[in-house]
Amino acid sequence: MAETLTIDCGGGGIKASVLDADGAMLADPIRVPTPYPLSTSLFIETLLALARRLPPAARVTVGVPGMIRHGVVVHTPHYITVSGPRSRVDPELRDQWTGFHLEKALAVAFGLPTLVLNDAEVHGADLVQGAGLELVLTLGTGLGCAMFDHGVLAPHLEFSRAPMRWGQTYDTYIGEIERRRLGVRLWSRRMVRVVESLRPVFLWDRLYIGGGNAQLIRAEARAKMGPDVVFALNAAGIRGGGKAWNLVGVRGQP
Repeated sequence: MAETLTIDCGGGGIKASVLDADGAMLADPIRVPTPYPLSTSLFIETLLALARRLPPAARVTVGVPGMIRHGVVVHTPHYITVSGPRSRVDPELRDQWTGFHLEKALAVAFGLPTLVLNDAEVHGADLVQGAGLELVLTLGTGLGCAMFDHGVLAPHLEFSRAPMRWGQTYDTYIGEIERRRLGVRLWSRRMVRVVESLRPVFLWDRLYIGGGNAQLIRAEARAKMGPDVVFALNAAGIRGGGKAWNLVGVRGQP
């Protein structure tokens, strides 16, 4: 293992730190607001600027919201918008991001081996125990998801875009904008409904709920979710950066 610069990219903020070979942080995480409108070049410049404020690393792990397939952006929900989550989609940005080989571009920019995954997958790398079917949900600007079978990462499902209720997707139904509109109590009830709706679909052995909003779920709502649901700290989005390299084959060379 080597020192790993890990960058957790969200719709509202981008956080980074460097992990040592044992997975401990060598510096306190630093965060900057996600800039909009966000071209691919500005995204790369933002990540490079964060790296300059941190100790040197031998490799890079980046977690990005959306469908990331073999380091290529198939779809990302926030970065293609004019001014951030739930704002108007900019056709030029959508064309720029769709099909963009982000992993290769970042490997060249950093001059280091680089791994790009969905952000929930990086979270999961820190959380899963490698026993049975483990599902990871991350709550932040929207809903992230990753699935592991005996520690092996399954193909990514962007089910956050599936319909939930009243014409809303899972993403909008429990995303940050709805949490602020509803308040924590009603939003926590929605989280119980989401867990109940997904349980017969995945039949998980364990469900992990992480991300920045996970700790806001009220105690009475947590109690209704059952003993097979584990709540994780948001730091997993960075702590998983080193372990994430165990999930894939040889990739990300500059």
